[in-house]
Amino acid sequence: MKLLRIGAPEAEIPAVLGDNGTVHDLRGLTADIDASFLASGGIGQVRQALTDGALPPLVSAGQRIGAPVARPGKVVCVGLNYRDHAEETGAAVPERPVVFMKDPATVVGPYDQVLIPRGSVKTDWEVELAVVIGRETRYLASPDEAAEHIAGYAVSHDVSEREYQLELSPQWDLGKSCETFNPMGPWLVPADEVSDPQALGLRLTVNGTTRQDGNTKNMIFNVAHLVWYLSQYMVLRPGDVINTGTPAGVALGLPGTPYLRKGDVVELSIDGLGTQRQTFINA
Repeated sequence: MKLLRIGAPEAEIPAVLGDNGTVHDLRGLTADIDASFLASGGIGQVRQALTDGALPPLVSAGQRIGAPVARPGKVVCVGLNYRDHAEETGAAVPERPVVFMKDPATVVGPYDQVLIPRGSVKTDWEVELAVVIGRETRYLASPDEAAEHIAGYAVSHDVSEREYQLELSPQWDLGKSCETFNPMGPWLVPADEVSDPQALGLRLTVNGTTRQDGNTKNMIFNVAHLVWYLSQYMVLRPGDVINTGTPAGVALGLPGTPYLRKGDVVELSIDGLGTQRQTFINA
């Protein structure tokens, strides 16, 4: 099953896509797919309701799809987490995860337009595996404990403005937190339905040209390690999102490749987690 949210911004309806392709309304179970839903065992309740045939169908054709998790408390990002990406950007391969935060208000729907900031000349793309936390996570004893704290996985687009990120400040925040800079979805796939998060292909095209074609097996720090590591320094709460890094193929690492401009169309996908498509426009 795949959890999703359908409708206009701030008015999305919680829904589930069953294995038979039917979309079902979840409003009888929850007001939204959010922190309280995840913390209270909502995924299991939805699965049982699907099995029991207790969920009404939802007419979703033609409606907007929002981000699959409402109002993440925080978006924690990991930079340079693929060796090939570090090498293409000229950065040293990190010995510890490179961690930065992204404004959670950047999270938008997977097909929403993305705004190129005013004055931007280096807006870049990054396909990433998103990890959604399902229960409070603090001071895990080892990476082996991480799996029981993960609610599910989704496609995330960590859009970045490289001049803001690397030239205007010693920290990355300016280039990461521009409005609409984190499309997410289309679905949240429960963790127990992803057999191996370290065996997922990631792809991204710009105007039909392939720019990124990687695999999560090539992460420097795997998902379990990242959840464990972050739990030593911050409390991860239900609904929090971890962007786990991007493979090679970003504009920053491809000399002569143009950065994103008005009218450009980016499509990105991860095996089993769905596909996104955004048109970029000027803010």
